[in-house]
Amino acid sequence: MDVRIEESWKKVLQPEFDKDYFRRLVGFVHQEYGSHTVFPPGGKIFAAFDATPFDSVKVVILGQDPYHDYNQANGLCFSVNDGVPFPPSLLNIFKEIKDDIGTDIPQSGDLSRWARQGVLLLNSTLTVRAHCAGSHQGQGWELFTDNVISALANGRENLVFMLWGSYAIKKGAFIDRNRHLVLTSPHPSPLSAHRGFFGNHHFSKANAYLVAHGKQPIVW
Repeated sequence: MDVRIEESWKKVLQPEFDKDYFRRLVGFVHQEYGSHTVFPPGGKIFAAFDATPFDSVKVVILGQDPYHDYNQANGLCFSVNDGVPFPPSLLNIFKEIKDDIGTDIPQSGDLSRWARQGVLLLNSTLTVRAHCAGSHQGQGWELFTDNVISALANGRENLVFMLWGSYAIKKGAFIDRNRHLVLTSPHPSPLSAHRGFFGNHHFSKANAYLVAHGKQPIVW
């Protein structure tokens, strides 16, 4: 199956595109976009891959679903378009960055500036129906993104994986901790941020690890 995605990812993921589950997933997604309001916009489904080629990835941040309200989801997990008010989890991420490394909370919640530096902002499920959180779970996206993580964990060295919340931690449980830095904590949601997301120092830890392995740190 021909999928419009950044070329280096296309080479890595082509075996997935040819599998029956992915064909069924594509059929489901096409039907959903044709009959419901679905986010992100169709051209942004693979935005995380287009922004961060396979060999450029240095850090992986794992989300769950795209935002399901209008004008929010842009294909990068936790990110919103310029001018959109920060969702609570994103605001808490910015608060932790400020407390961790001193960077002021930015004006824009568009995290494409991170993606361009090598931060793969990957949701486990890449599409969602408007106002229906979790509506596209269990259709094949999770299997696809499991294989994305596996390709990185097995095909690259010395990456940083940031796994926030029990869902992300479970999804990344197989990653070799001797080969990569795996940072885990509660989710930045207001329901859990005070139970250990705040004060996790993941952003300074990630940069220290990158520098120790001869890579440029991320300008968070």
